[in-house]
This record gives sequence, structure tokens and C-alpha cells, in this order.
Amino acid sequence: MSDIRDVSAARPDERVVLITGAGSGIGAALARRIAAPHSALMLHARGADDAARQRLAELAAECRASGARCATVFGDLAERGAAEHVVHQTLAHFGALDQLVANAGHAQRQTLNALDPDTFNAAFAAMPAAFAALVKRATPALETSKRGRVIALSSFVAHRYRADAPFAATAAAKAALESLAKTAAAELAPHGVTVNCVAPGYTRKDRGPSAENASAWTRAAEATPLGHVAEPADVAALIAFLLSDEARHITGQVIHIDGGLTLG
Repeated sequence: MSDIRDVSAARPDERVVLITGAGSGIGAALARRIAAPHSALMLHARGADDAARQRLAELAAECRASGARCATVFGDLAERGAAEHVVHQTLAHFGALDQLVANAGHAQRQTLNALDPDTFNAAFAAMPAAFAALVKRATPALETSKRGRVIALSSFVAHRYRADAPFAATAAAKAALESLAKTAAAELAPHGVTVNCVAPGYTRKDRGPSAENASAWTRAAEATPLGHVAEPADVAALIAFLLSDEARHITGQVIHIDGGLTLG
């Protein structure tokens, strides 16, 4: 399902950006940061319930108020064909796709010993498999863009392993995501398209079960050398830079924004 208000063929001076997982957190912060005249944003969310759909509609309204043209699309990227559908809707609505931010994902604490096949498969379907499908479907459009960019959201859990904070399936899925992003960087480089990963550390949530868990956030801040957790806007600022013309010579990188969490 899509919201097709304010959409028509992309204009010559317009940047078309698809952001998955835009309903909250880093995705929403990025949308707010880059929403401006000459921007066309396709905002994706899973849309599991009416509240989630309403949040995305409100975000789209904010982005329009900042001068961007905006549309929304819903779908569970872990389902077969959903990633292709999201890209197809972007192209159908705007006639172009310049930049893709694969932000949708999740983290689940689980030990390797407790890992079951369903959880493992779900993590890979939602993250590396969805990323591969998004990039594959978007490649023809990205290759014709003069500002082609792909950003994948990884995580510190693919680089920091502790027995008291296990993320067996999520860490494996994010590591696979990073590997796929580097493959994409090599394959798309001849067309001037950059592909990078951003790996946040502990980042404050604006919704979900852990959002109001003060003790958990205190422990996260204590584990971070800089002494505080990131805000979604901190991560969004880095992504916005990587999408900019100033970052045109950066590709194939995993850039950590974690307050020093992965130093040791």
C-alpha cells in the first residue's frame, strides 16, 4: 500500500531518496534532516498496525512542510517480493531513484546455544537478503543517476562480541550485510555509485519496549567510552553526509559511529 500524494515524475534538479525503516529512530531522523525543496522522499515502514501507519503519515507531513515531495509505502521486507515492490513503487511514483538507505532491521539478544533456525532465517531475510533484493532492483536506476548512493545500516554487534550481551543471529546478519555492501560497492563503482555501511553503537530509541528503560540506557552509556549514547540525529547526520556530493570519493567502507564502543 502506498500514499501517492504529491508525486509526479522527478524533476531535473531533484534528488529521489528511498529510506526503509523510516517510521521511527534513525530513519525518521534522516528523513527530517534531508527533507527540503528539490528532494523527493519515499518513506517505507513495515506498517504492522494503524499506529505505525499513522506515524509514517505524520512524518511525511513534516517532510512536506519542509519543502520535500513525499510518498509512503508499507511492507515487511522479510517477505519474498517486498523489497522489489518498494523499489518499484518509488520508480512508479517519482520516475527515478538516486539514493537508497537500507535502514530497516532489528536487533535481538540471543545466545548461539539458544539460536533456533526460525530466528536465524528471519534475521537474514530481514537484513542481508532484503538489502540484496533492494540493490538488485534499484541498480538500473542508480546506474543512470549522477548522484547514486547506497547506505546500509549495520551495527556494532557485528564487531563487538561479549558473552554477557549476545546477539548471535543479528551479528551474523549484519556481518553478511556488510559483506554484500562491499560487493555492491565494487560492482557499482564503474557507474559512479558509492556504497557504504554505517555501524551505530547504542542509539536512543524513540519507541519500543526499551525506549523508557532508564537503567538499560545508563548501562549503555557507561559501556561507551564517550560516556553517552547516540541520538538518532547523530547517526542521521553521518548518513546525510555520505549521501552528499562531498562524499563522492568514499565507497566500500564500514563507518562506525559508536562513541568508541568498538575501540577494544
